[in-house]
Amino acid sequence: MKIIHDAKDLKPGGRKVCLAIGFFDGVHLGHQQIIRQAVADAHQHGAVALALTFDRHPNTVVAPDHAPPLVYSLPQKLRAVESLGAESILLVRFDRQFSGQTGEEFIRKLSRDLGKIHSVCVGADFVFGHRRGGNVALLNQLGGELNFHVHSLAAVSLDGQTVSSTRIREAIRAGHLDAASQMLGRPYAICGKVVEGDRVGRQLGFPTANLDVAGLMLPPNGVYAGCANWNGTFHRAAINIGLRPTVASGQPQLRVEAHLLNFNGKLYGAELEVEIGEKLREERKFASAADLRAQITRDIAAVREIS
Repeated sequence: MKIIHDAKDLKPGGRKVCLAIGFFDGVHLGHQQIIRQAVADAHQHGAVALALTFDRHPNTVVAPDHAPPLVYSLPQKLRAVESLGAESILLVRFDRQFSGQTGEEFIRKLSRDLGKIHSVCVGADFVFGHRRGGNVALLNQLGGELNFHVHSLAAVSLDGQTVSSTRIREAIRAGHLDAASQMLGRPYAICGKVVEGDRVGRQLGFPTANLDVAGLMLPPNGVYAGCANWNGTFHRAAINIGLRPTVASGQPQLRVEAHLLNFNGKLYGAELEVEIGEKLREERKFASAADLRAQITRDIAAVREIS
């Protein structure tokens, strides 16, 4: 899949462009139908299937106090979009200058830079442009003028409620990970770069991969069974989310650490995706490092027993 940062770089070679637009946090069931519509249009008309998304949540620029924690990291989101068949992704840098464009300016510039747009696929409640001044009605108006079709797709419902990134965040926060997975259409997972830790796990005999999860929505603290995806190979894992009260010193920091079973490789600097499964226990403080080591041994045994 081709990732571009400027619409002029697509170079569709005379083909039309079928465009899906959205922030797509989590690439959930509702997002999937938008992207699949663009892919289907592209197949039908011999066009390029292009997904346009942003490198950060717009609120981080226009309303920082209201920027939500994200369901997916950026690499995780891009992989999910690619899996749906998009030929290319236009990854737009959302900054102060970009946020100042009106909705009309945004669409006219896309039309000019991409060449011939055949269709634009969005959610029915899609809004865009400065102060969210653009909507589906404006898209339809511009589509009539610039000769592209607009697909405004109704939200997907599950259990009688609309699937949304907000609802998924609420499910993750509450520890309802099965519900989050259903809305995502795939197992819920945390993805982050493996960063250097303080090697306490190694000292205890259980080395862990410490994930950089800044800005991500996380489940409640505790110890979980899970599965880590390392270069397409899956390893069962014991995952701790929390403040490590037994070994933390100074100001405790929230950590996500994964001990991969039957793994001896080096992970520093790599992106690691960890599926979060059954919660094994709450995080708690132990009287000694020996007691903590014994509990981790039991945790890993429990992970092995889970099929």
